[in-house]
Amino acid sequence: MRRKIPSTTALISFEAAARHESFTKAAQELSITQGAICRQIASLEEFLSVELFRRSRRGVKLTEAGLSYSRRVATQLDAVERDTLSVMGQQGANVIELAVVPTFGTQWLIPRLKDFQRQHPEVTVNLTNRTRPFLFADTEFDAAIYFGDADWSGTESHRLMGENPLPVCSPRLLGGRTHFTPQEVAELPLLQQTTRPYAWRQWFNAQQLNIPRDMTGPRYELFSMLSQAAMHDMGIALIPPFFIQRELKEQQLVIASTEALNSEKAYYLMIPDKKVESASLHAFRDWLIDQSQRYSPST
Repeated sequence: MRRKIPSTTALISFEAAARHESFTKAAQELSITQGAICRQIASLEEFLSVELFRRSRRGVKLTEAGLSYSRRVATQLDAVERDTLSVMGQQGANVIELAVVPTFGTQWLIPRLKDFQRQHPEVTVNLTNRTRPFLFADTEFDAAIYFGDADWSGTESHRLMGENPLPVCSPRLLGGRTHFTPQEVAELPLLQQTTRPYAWRQWFNAQQLNIPRDMTGPRYELFSMLSQAAMHDMGIALIPPFFIQRELKEQQLVIASTEALNSEKAYYLMIPDKKVESASLHAFRDWLIDQSQRYSPST
């Protein structure tokens, strides 16, 4: 069945005209005549049976339908361009498209990827942020690293490491002391992590404490945001040490208590069943497991 899709030329002309709200500027950008832009827009409006622009002596202005459609078209054209550049860049290369939770990717994985590239120069690993499970069949991802319980249908899981976060704060908040007691931690502003809403409650419970305010305090989506807030004296945070190695080394953050939170959840490499025989994924899997064991053999 033939798809109900306008011509690409018409869509590109419309997106440019909508962005500039000017047929003249769109024509200049695309190096075609203003008359050609007018014809493309007219053919698109005829195809849709919808008026996209209001014309007047002062120029053109998007209708409400035109504004809504232009945003959708721009998003789809951007996606097509990204996919096209990706294919052009690969040029037959062996590529792994990896979904990864943001802070793990930036703070732990990327600093180690050079070693994988050295061992496997024929394989390219592309990283894209994803924080939650998804259907591999609906994406181009070959594998994913995520934090959870490995309950992901249609995949093969490989445990990498637990988080084991520790209370950390700025040296100024610690005030020259070596550590805080759990009771003293309870009196401080508690910085919360959006995707770990019960972390402080679990930590206090492990210390045999029931703290009514254990879920209060500002919330941040990423550990990188949490660490920045802690560095700026906004409170105390529960952060896995391997996410803040540089900050700890440079004394921008200090460990306020050596009592770690042991979580049942962990970071896993998830490979869809249909990809488990991939030689490049085998190599990446073995390297990644080796790296995680070298860093934290006991988790």
